[in-house]
Amino acid sequence: MKIRTGIKEDLPRVLDLIKELAAYERAAGEVDNTIERMEKDGFGPDKVFDFLVAEDNNKIVGLALYYWSYSTWKGKCIYLEDLVVTLDYRRKGIGRMLFEQLIQVAKAKDARRLSWQVLEWNEPAIEFYKSTGALLDPEWINAKLTYEQLKEM
Repeated sequence: MKIRTGIKEDLPRVLDLIKELAAYERAAGEVDNTIERMEKDGFGPDKVFDFLVAEDNNKIVGLALYYWSYSTWKGKCIYLEDLVVTLDYRRKGIGRMLFEQLIQVAKAKDARRLSWQVLEWNEPAIEFYKSTGALLDPEWINAKLTYEQLKEM
């Protein structure tokens, strides 16, 4: 198993993994991202995300997609958007390998915090994050405006 920084040529498989995660999270119809948009957003002049992949015999089987955020209280931070391992490779330590590599990225870049969300019903993910010593904070409420709402405003 090899963990490495993602490259543009990985994007078709990355999008497949994102769709697999969305199906697992009972939101398959919510994914409307495209490879073209991901190329622009991940490799264009206004780059907004980075990612790590897990490879087994040159086949991408896992993904950690993240971006930089900023805390007015702490400074530069990393937000882990998605950590996903394809179904046949789960429970083999690959998610932990991706997570640990992302921690190394955070440390190397002097990030002041690594944060993410986990669905309240996703017990395997909750147990995984608890095993890392992560703080699961029920105090914060998630908020968002959708693309459609933004267009209407």
